[in-house]
Amino acid sequence: MVTISFFSYKSNKFWAFKQMYLANFLIKKTSGLKFYKLLGTGAGAGFSLYPDFSTYSILCVWDNFKSANDFINNSHHSYKISQKAFSRNDYFLKPIHSHGKWDGINPFSELIDSGFDKTKPIAIITRATLNFGKLFEFWRSVPKASNAIKSAKGVSWFKGIGEVPFIQQATFSIWENLESVTNFAYKNINHSEIVKKTRKRKWYKEDLFSRFEIINKKTKVFNN
Repeated sequence: MVTISFFSYKSNKFWAFKQMYLANFLIKKTSGLKFYKLLGTGAGAGFSLYPDFSTYSILCVWDNFKSANDFINNSHHSYKISQKAFSRNDYFLKPIHSHGKWDGINPFSELIDSGFDKTKPIAIITRATLNFGKLFEFWRSVPKASNAIKSAKGVSWFKGIGEVPFIQQATFSIWENLESVTNFAYKNINHSEIVKKTRKRKWYKEDLFSRFEIINKKTKVFNN
């Protein structure tokens, strides 16, 4: 089981920023947790140079659904979020395809289940560590890539996420179904050009691409 949660803040934004470090002490010893990443978000579409200080995220890989559900509903971390955040959105995901690495491993590969309903919504996570010498070239090309997903048919929501500003970047996007993902990947000219340029120019030191079936989504509003 994989979960990704987004926390939105109208106040307590400095507290939220500090959790990018401090929340590790609440999370890392959680029962059933196999892999996690605390993530900031970008203000623009897809990869972004500008941070969004009102939104933060956490990605988790779990041994089972019970561990995931207990953390989201009953953990001390979730209690603190309920006191400080305006709202949270939790996505429960089943990996259906994944290639590449994240910090030297593929955290989703052992959970792949190819049996899924192709007509249901699909989530995509793309993540990359940029080669330092290619930073300027990469960020100069970002607007074209962002415009591609903005205008894509079938995408319902997308957000830039990341661990380290400018160097470790990722995106999370939600699509109507597998067909809409495939059409974007292979038929969108701007996207295809960026993918080819990425490989040719060797922008990435490490990268990962993963697809998920969205099992469930839960929204809570706290009004803080």
